[in-house]
Amino acid sequence: MFALLKRVRRFLWIAGIGSLAVCGAQLAPKAHAETPKAAGEQRIVSIGGDVTEIIFALGRGDSIVAVDTTSHYPPDAVATKKSVGYMRALSTEGVLSMSPTLIIASGNAGPPEVVAALKASSIPMIEISTPETPDGVAQKIGAVADALGLKEEGAKLASRVKAEFDAVATKRAKVTKPVRALFVLANQGGRVVVGGTKTSAEAIFGLAGAENAVKSLEGYKPLNDEAAVTAAPDIIVVMLRSDGANKGEMAKEIGSMKGLGSTPAAKAGRIIEVDGSYALQFGPRAAAAASDLMDRFYPELAQKPATAERP
Repeated sequence: MFALLKRVRRFLWIAGIGSLAVCGAQLAPKAHAETPKAAGEQRIVSIGGDVTEIIFALGRGDSIVAVDTTSHYPPDAVATKKSVGYMRALSTEGVLSMSPTLIIASGNAGPPEVVAALKASSIPMIEISTPETPDGVAQKIGAVADALGLKEEGAKLASRVKAEFDAVATKRAKVTKPVRALFVLANQGGRVVVGGTKTSAEAIFGLAGAENAVKSLEGYKPLNDEAAVTAAPDIIVVMLRSDGANKGEMAKEIGSMKGLGSTPAAKAGRIIEVDGSYALQFGPRAAAAASDLMDRFYPELAQKPATAERP
């Protein structure tokens, strides 16, 4: 079990899943009262792939001096930034060594003692946690924009993203029979870890018009063979690492498993690979990710409206 959990943590680190179970969390920006500096004066440490993506979408990517390892997009720009490590395993010294003038972090940043130390420092720090919903994404954009003194730009970006979510909802309304989908995070010798209730996987499934096939588990947990058969998913979604190094591997493994291999999804070959940082981080491309996933769940509904840039 320890080895399995260790591998799960590694998968989360590689894929850059910024949140495991934050549906229902509340917006919680917090910062020292200070007028935002001009763009040329800012040195931002961005912690959380969704936060980094929003800063770039607002046109302030050049002000970022360092990011965490869950920040994968935009790839060319992020590749030029220094790293402060994994967002759940930060060090106070590592973050402050970047000489930031502002720290913007996901509410999932940690460990708690490091976050407390950063808050106690002289550097303004803002934490942002929102529900994994269309409104939550808009709130997140607004909070980041306010921190940067870009209220108008934030409103425009949030409005664009809201319109994209509205288009997804219109397409979702055409779904007459939701598919049962199962998200597989990792596999360790035939023992899989899947996304249960209150996970980002369940949230994106809902936006894509599907039902989570696993309701007996909360969070990301191991699933035994018997439970896999009972879940009987129509589609299995597996996580593709952001670097694409494991492409095709897990799909092949699932077909030979005693439990998942006998499900309707495996028998029909309906195993879908997704980039975790694209589909599960709930940033500005969340509506595009939901639309893409819905197209793969329901090919008959597939269409390509003008939405956010896809990976």
